[in-house]
Amino acid sequence: MKAIRRFTVRPVLPEPLRPLSDLARNLRWSWHTETRDLFQSVDPERWAASGGDPVRLLGSVRPARLAELAEDRRFLRRLTAVADDLHDYVTGERWYQSHTGELPAAVAYFSPEFGVTAALPQYSGGLGILAGDHLKAASDLGVPLIGVGLLYRHGYFRQSLSRDGWQQEHYPVLDPNELPVALLREADGTPAQVSLALPGGKQLHARIWLAQVGRVPLLMLDSDVEENDLGERGVTDRLYGGGSEHRLLQEMLLGIGGVRAVRTYCRLTGHAGPEVFHTNEGHAGFLGLERIAELGDQGLDFEAGLEAVRAGTVFTTHTPVPAGIDRFDRELVARHFGPDAELPRMDVGRILALGMETYPGGEPNLFNMAVMGLRLAQRANGVSLLHGQVSREMFSGLWPGFDPEEVPITSVTNGVHAPTWVAPEVFRLGARQIGAQRTEDALTVGGSDRWDAVGDIPDQDVWELRRSLREQLVVEVRERLRASWRQRGAGTAELGWIDGVLDPDVLTIGFARRVPSYKRLTLMLRDRDRLMDLLLHPERPIQIVVAGKAHPADDGGKRLVQELVRFADDPRVRHRIVFLPDYGMAMAQKLYPGCDIWLNNPLRPLEACGTSGMKAALNGCLNLSVLDGWWDEWFQPDFGWAIPTADGVGTDPDRRDDIEADALYELLEQRVTPRFYEHGQGGLPDRWIEMVRQTLTLLGPKVLAGRMVREYVERLYAPAAHAHRTMTPDVARELAEWKSRVRSEWHGVTVDHVETTAATTTAELGTTLGLRVHVGLGALSPDDVEVQAVSGRVDEEDRIADAATVPLKSVGGPDPEGRWVYEGPLSLDRTGPYGYTVRILPSHRLLASGPELGLVSVPSEDAVEEAGVLMR
Repeated sequence: MKAIRRFTVRPVLPEPLRPLSDLARNLRWSWHTETRDLFQSVDPERWAASGGDPVRLLGSVRPARLAELAEDRRFLRRLTAVADDLHDYVTGERWYQSHTGELPAAVAYFSPEFGVTAALPQYSGGLGILAGDHLKAASDLGVPLIGVGLLYRHGYFRQSLSRDGWQQEHYPVLDPNELPVALLREADGTPAQVSLALPGGKQLHARIWLAQVGRVPLLMLDSDVEENDLGERGVTDRLYGGGSEHRLLQEMLLGIGGVRAVRTYCRLTGHAGPEVFHTNEGHAGFLGLERIAELGDQGLDFEAGLEAVRAGTVFTTHTPVPAGIDRFDRELVARHFGPDAELPRMDVGRILALGMETYPGGEPNLFNMAVMGLRLAQRANGVSLLHGQVSREMFSGLWPGFDPEEVPITSVTNGVHAPTWVAPEVFRLGARQIGAQRTEDALTVGGSDRWDAVGDIPDQDVWELRRSLREQLVVEVRERLRASWRQRGAGTAELGWIDGVLDPDVLTIGFARRVPSYKRLTLMLRDRDRLMDLLLHPERPIQIVVAGKAHPADDGGKRLVQELVRFADDPRVRHRIVFLPDYGMAMAQKLYPGCDIWLNNPLRPLEACGTSGMKAALNGCLNLSVLDGWWDEWFQPDFGWAIPTADGVGTDPDRRDDIEADALYELLEQRVTPRFYEHGQGGLPDRWIEMVRQTLTLLGPKVLAGRMVREYVERLYAPAAHAHRTMTPDVARELAEWKSRVRSEWHGVTVDHVETTAATTTAELGTTLGLRVHVGLGALSPDDVEVQAVSGRVDEEDRIADAATVPLKSVGGPDPEGRWVYEGPLSLDRTGPYGYTVRILPSHRLLASGPELGLVSVPSEDAVEEAGVLMR
């Protein structure tokens, strides 16, 4: 029989065990080994059955066992020590508190998904895992961050396989009362709520669930409340589910509702209000509109409010392809704003203008969330050096007249939260070498360029560690594979072969990620005979563990999964290659440490960062990857291999896959497997162990989320906080009025005449030329602009590369024709073809960069004729 109503019955903990409840409700347990060990000792069998979730564990432990523990002095001493440690962690001074400089009182960090722990399944892939690691690293560093997201009642889908290997999706219902979250409540005990106005006089209400991630609160909005109609209750049903309007409502709730949730949280708890708002991808971009509306209630008009909001906003883009950005029909957006809907006092035309693709090649009828994110943020970044470059090119239409390298999008390369992803055995090896506290500090705060202490670990210890982790993976894979085959309909009698799957002494390759086509899950199958030879080699075999989910609507991705599964089902190779369904955090934490090689073969440059290889590297796994994302930035032959790419213009996609697959096979045959199986005089693979050592020594400190968050604090949050404090209402009005005046008068800004002292088109290195430039400023003054000389090497088409800019100085007042004269030196500091030009940019003390307004004036053809533009 089916129950007509469901309750969550919580245990009543004996008084001495009350601290267990606090420990279970703070998600620090998900990365703190001592806390997890304590919960495991409560009841090892139930701990395993609960999937390592303390909340579920405590809900299932027998009262007799709790009474027994309440009398166990040894357990109570451990409990006190762990509870005291959490208290010190949450209240003590950390890196941020000891940092000198102008830091924000608080930062609000918005993301559509957060991968903090498998016990809180609110993530689909890399974006969410990155967001979870950002919160955890911020907590370790003491950064006063407030996370803001949505609570999805179905989370992301669970994946299984049909008998013929087709991906199947399941959406188990999540009861928040069974998750490590608590309702945010008003002083009178009622649940705190936020509301959004919908067209037709309707309302969208949401409660606020609080997950405590160490020191960092994570606010999660949930629309499944009784006050909503059925349609509105389903707004937060699934991560990335539903149609266009459903997604729009999710993003309005995340952005607008999220700001209101932050204000409510700060009011109820006394937490400092955020001075900086950081939006992780464009999904939360509407937060800027809500903040403009807040300032409107304080008397600022839209344009001044926009400037005040931009000053304190940071936008991070994560996609290198336009298809990865949410775009909505402009009429749909227009219907949800204005007098009969949300933000009623805000002009809908101005809202739409923030997201319209008003650049060559843009779709004039689409509202682009990333474009709005960039227009609402004074600071923006990509997530690796290469991705920053790709993003500057992708969004260069927003800054016409500027070369892509000048587009104001920087980069902060992602990192991963080491305490979450480093196997306990790896941590213990480090602790034996330099002590537990120094090891913990190295993995969280970071700060050093190298981990030289790794060099002192004996080869034998390194190799035994690697074999032990590989052996654990073999056990894990067999368990998961057996469960998968049972789901696919196989009987126990059919599954005896699984006991022989994988070998703890065989070179193990891991490949696990989402399955969009550009990540090329099946590139390894390009030449199946050659792959079989590698898998079944008599002296140097390899084995491969593969996992990944295709988006539920992506049949192409599902076909790739099926193709891989069918190959792995072949009785000839099924002991050497496996596909594990339902890739998630719990699986990943076993997979990364147990692999010897982490494989990544995306189409370059479509991998924004790709952090899975970082997690593997922290466990001594070597990377074998296309030079994309973070690997393009940090690869060295000392600690991995680069797969050559055929990404030249005009390469046929099939031909490209053939070339790159061939390069992959060749690396495995000629370089990778010989090094793994080649043993030195001591019976150990010395050269392989040295690469493991170099991976940990050189890559370890770089790939940390602690390093990433420190970069955000110093390079983006601190400047944004300073700009926010500077932008008082009067200053915001002044800047808005200045921008409006400059935009309206820019048509009158011209470079009329350029002269140089150079008499010939050749000159010697070190020569200094004199420049004299006549410019028209129309109704503007020299205080409104900067006149620059731009110089550098030139290519065959006279385009300047690696440009250097030098401001020129105004000389005297305007001439009788109203033109201004600017002069300055031009140093010829490079040999070869060399060129210069002159340009005029808007200039104001409050601009974050010269290109910020997207306005520039350059010489006309007439002005260039006498300028001696090129020096050859």
